[in-house]
Amino acid sequence: MLAVYCFLAFLAALGGGALPSMLKLTHTRLQVAVSFVAGLMLGLALLGLLPHAIEELHNVQSALVWMLAGFVVMFFLQRFLPFHHHDVTEGSPSEPCGHPHSLAERSARRLSWVGVALGLSVHSLFDGLAMAAAVASGEASHGGALGLGTALAVILHKPFSALAITTLMAAGGSGHGAQRWMTVGFALVTPLAALLAYTGLATWTATHPAWLGVALAFCAGTFLCIACTDLLPELQFHSHDRVKLSVAFLLGLATAWAIVWLAHGGHDHHHHHQHGLLGDRHTSTLPIDT
Repeated sequence: MLAVYCFLAFLAALGGGALPSMLKLTHTRLQVAVSFVAGLMLGLALLGLLPHAIEELHNVQSALVWMLAGFVVMFFLQRFLPFHHHDVTEGSPSEPCGHPHSLAERSARRLSWVGVALGLSVHSLFDGLAMAAAVASGEASHGGALGLGTALAVILHKPFSALAITTLMAAGGSGHGAQRWMTVGFALVTPLAALLAYTGLATWTATHPAWLGVALAFCAGTFLCIACTDLLPELQFHSHDRVKLSVAFLLGLATAWAIVWLAHGGHDHHHHHQHGLLGDRHTSTLPIDT
């Protein structure tokens, strides 16, 4: 299944790079899609990845510490590497000059696409880790919905990142050939990272099972940071589409909740029988004052 998810993530990134030439992508349509993915990533981080991390670590505070670590790492990654916007010119509000300009075009006046591509590639490494950890967790608990949900969040987010790179390249005068090669290289980052991380997790967790929980908690933090500091801040400025964007955001949250419900539906009875409602088997290891 991870190989399938990796292939779909690769196709999604390729599609994102070619999106402007494939269909008429408007400002509103893109922002609605970003809103949905923001809700999906936020919901999966708090309702899916974090609870599974707590189950693996048997320690709420440890899971929260690793989630905070993931959030901080992603925050500083986005803070110090060149930022990017998710936007297109079509349908954007007009500027004082009387013409619409996308946020990505305005960024291109100050940014090198190379820096943005580097930052998004590092970002993609964590996407691959999240997919690998979620799939490994699903195998351990005999449920695949968490892996599917995490892969879905990564796959749906990939086109926006690829689109940001190609938009900056086009605005900077790069040719179509260079854009295609850059898109292919970027599209390979997440699948390769996921496959390598999965191999490493399988080997490492065989002797250190708690590290699967660490990976899940860390990735929950990266998802939380992406949703809260990358996707949602852009949307608060779009007052002209606030109803559409709010509905899309809530649909993303609802989708995350449905995925988590499916993830637990198949093994809830088994989980409660072994652990009780709050993990009876490991109650003594849950710290109250640490």
